[in-house]
Amino acid sequence: MKKVIESTNLEKQLTRHHEGDSDYTHQGTGSSKKVLIAAVCLTLGYAVIEVIGGFLSNSLALLSDAGHMVTDSASLFFALLANVLAGRPASGKYSFGFAKLEVLAALLNALAMFAVVLWIVVEAVERFSSPVPVNGSSVFLVATLGLLINIAVAWTLSRDQKSINTRAALLHVMGDLLGSVAAITAGIVIFFGGPVIVDPILSIFVSALILHSSWGVVKTSVHLLLDGVPENIPYQEVGSTLEAIPGVYAVHDLHIWDMTANEAALSSHIVLERMDEWPQVLEKAREILEKKYGISHITLQPEPVEEMKKRFMCIGE
Repeated sequence: MKKVIESTNLEKQLTRHHEGDSDYTHQGTGSSKKVLIAAVCLTLGYAVIEVIGGFLSNSLALLSDAGHMVTDSASLFFALLANVLAGRPASGKYSFGFAKLEVLAALLNALAMFAVVLWIVVEAVERFSSPVPVNGSSVFLVATLGLLINIAVAWTLSRDQKSINTRAALLHVMGDLLGSVAAITAGIVIFFGGPVIVDPILSIFVSALILHSSWGVVKTSVHLLLDGVPENIPYQEVGSTLEAIPGVYAVHDLHIWDMTANEAALSSHIVLERMDEWPQVLEKAREILEKKYGISHITLQPEPVEEMKKRFMCIGE
């Protein structure tokens, strides 16, 4: 029993930061759980109404938006689940914590949108060759209700934009909002005697907008999952800045990556002219990296210049 307690305490000690260490908490920034819960409830409630209305009115614009809403309900719930898990502290098995679960959820949400877009386009193409009658007034009424609900959900999510997970969830809702606008337009045109082909045309238009936005989330998510250098941090400049610190002979094995969408990390080997100057060099390096580049998680390893020179001599031989 004593060993179990000691092991638990050791794990907490190893993952804890002390004064002067990095400010990174190993936890996701986390979008508000209340925000996501409200979004899930509103979206799921309206999805049921829109599915029924879509079938009764025989509108592809409404049905496509309904399918989008159903997918969004699941996606928002997944985002909520990822948010809860990302808030867990680091452990002995996951020493960096679970913050990247939010990034993974964002990627999966964006990929799910590709499937929705494909379904909408296939249905629209079929209706080009075989148009079907559409009840314009029903489409208008149901879509207007959907527009109001989507505006409420979008406003709720827009209050918390620190997490890429929330931004991906908002992307889904904005797609819903565009779908509602397209359905309202189709309902008005058809109600006043316009061609029913406007229904699948507007569906494809909305799909193109959703596809463009989803691709942006996919690129950002993949960049984060591959530990890419943050776009706002110039990699070579950081290395040159560290080398310019008095007492630093060279810098190598420099790595810069995003822990989450809002917190960058850095690790590097610092070759020193004199090892006894390390405390001053470390303090200056931390100050520059945090104030100039906003890098919050910093790991630097000092090395004596003699060791580096020996390595090069061995390579030369």
